[in-house]
Amino acid sequence: MKKLILSLMMVCTLAPSFYAQKIKGSDTVLPLAQKEAEVFGKKTGKSVTVIGGGSGVGIAALLEGTTEIAMSSRKMKFDEKVKCQEAGKSIVEKIIAYDALAIVVNPSNPVSKLTRAQLEGIFTGKITNWKQVGGADLKITPYSRETSSGTYDFIKEYVLLNKNYMSSILSMPATGAIVQSVSQTKGAIGYVGLAYVNKSVKALHVSFDGKNFIEPNETTAKNKTYPIVRPLFFYMDKSTVAKAKPLLDFILSAEGQAIVERVGYVPLK
Repeated sequence: MKKLILSLMMVCTLAPSFYAQKIKGSDTVLPLAQKEAEVFGKKTGKSVTVIGGGSGVGIAALLEGTTEIAMSSRKMKFDEKVKCQEAGKSIVEKIIAYDALAIVVNPSNPVSKLTRAQLEGIFTGKITNWKQVGGADLKITPYSRETSSGTYDFIKEYVLLNKNYMSSILSMPATGAIVQSVSQTKGAIGYVGLAYVNKSVKALHVSFDGKNFIEPNETTAKNKTYPIVRPLFFYMDKSTVAKAKPLLDFILSAEGQAIVERVGYVPLK
């Protein structure tokens, strides 16, 4: 009995200092948030759980109160802001890093560069064969993220100029699935965050002016010469900012921003 009472006393003593943070959302931000949480946890002993699923999924979880931080690779939409207001939430937005979106193809594809207009044609279904853009006589197989993805929205707005994706586009539930599919399909093309690019796919040089074709890498992303660069966000309810502050301060610190660069993203400075 004495041992039981002692155990209960220890639980009561420890409970007030217990810290657990839950982060959910963007698959683009996922590798970065996981690494930041891992290092932060080792330094502080504080627990942080990081789950992907897409920007829209994270923001929906924030509205439902099932996560404290929503990761997003796009700005919060107007209708999401309205829902926040209706739910009595005051949302705080923080940019934690930048990311370059790489257009990737199968390594066997001889095409090495595309313009924005050509990308628009491919993802809207107007361009269907690689020979139309200087490649082999091979059907183009475009891959996309699902509609809940912030990357899906960003590409639609910034690259397709708000035109609709082709109806038969192959939607993938996660960025890693796009990398795998493109690596296994000769005629494939897709888009992924820079940190996901590996030797199993080939990143194309991209031009928005039709003249200067820029390769996506840390240097061109940092100096903004690569044309598809975007901010990455954390969204929080104002009432939980104080709890999130230690983690946020760490990510924004010199050490946290060094992790941003090491993982393959672009630091704020």
